[in-house]
Amino acid sequence: MRRPLDLAVLLFPAFSNHCLANSIEPLRAANAIARRCCFRWRFLGLTEGEVISSSGLSVRIDSTLGRAEGGDYLLVMPSYDVVDLDTPECRRALRSARKRFAHLVGLDTGSWLLAGAGLLDGRRATIHREVQIAMAERFPDVQVLPDRVIDDGDILSCGGAQTSFELVLDLIERNCGPLLRLEVAALFLDRSTDAPHSSRPPVPGGTAEAAMSIMLRHIETPLPIAEIATHLGMTRKRLEQKCQTRYGIGPRDLYRTIRLREARWLVETSSLSVREIALRCGYADPSALTRAFRQAFDLSPRALRAHLDRAD
Repeated sequence: MRRPLDLAVLLFPAFSNHCLANSIEPLRAANAIARRCCFRWRFLGLTEGEVISSSGLSVRIDSTLGRAEGGDYLLVMPSYDVVDLDTPECRRALRSARKRFAHLVGLDTGSWLLAGAGLLDGRRATIHREVQIAMAERFPDVQVLPDRVIDDGDILSCGGAQTSFELVLDLIERNCGPLLRLEVAALFLDRSTDAPHSSRPPVPGGTAEAAMSIMLRHIETPLPIAEIATHLGMTRKRLEQKCQTRYGIGPRDLYRTIRLREARWLVETSSLSVREIALRCGYADPSALTRAFRQAFDLSPRALRAHLDRAD
């Protein structure tokens, strides 16, 4: 079993609660879904004590950056007043931390501080759109791009809170595979958005992610794969290729995986009968669900529920 990846979140005064939640909640969800500790995290500051967010949330730090042990990722998370935060002390601390952390991540306006420390010279980076132009003017040796997320090897960056969520999903996929990313994303997906039977035209240039989104919205009554492909404006063969490239499995197996993971979640978190769970996950026959469930998870729904009851 792989060891948990160690992440440290470096918070600055007036950081964004939204950005923090979008960075940590997907990691918590990944651990819960994987049923093991894939990621662990700690909170750092430049000084001892607490760091107060822009909306008054107080976070007590575990250590100062100067005294913290290294790790796999250092997430640099300022938000407002980043120009004032770019101090000689901050620059020295970040340059020192660069030697102890395998990857640096600039979230929200974090790229500004990384650039100020000279860590982005000759690199590609992005930042919150409100300061993109100012950053490009202030740091001409940095290639500042308007991309939502930039992966430049051992230094990553993104813009605001929503793109922080996307970046963390990328980290989950990089370290745990695309299927775990899929499941984590599904927890936060709004399933009320456009569906194949809406009046909107087919989406041109569809992606495997778009197919997955449709599948997530149609678990109880699964759609034919050909219908999903048509909605996305592609042939079934093309959809097969895209899913195989993105997830390592075809769309039929992807759909089955989504439905079975939903069934497992219902087994674990509800008191619904196996028959009701089967119906909610697109299986007319509970015995068919039980066979597929046992093949996927090495035990039946009832056995899993009994195991959880004994653990409780």
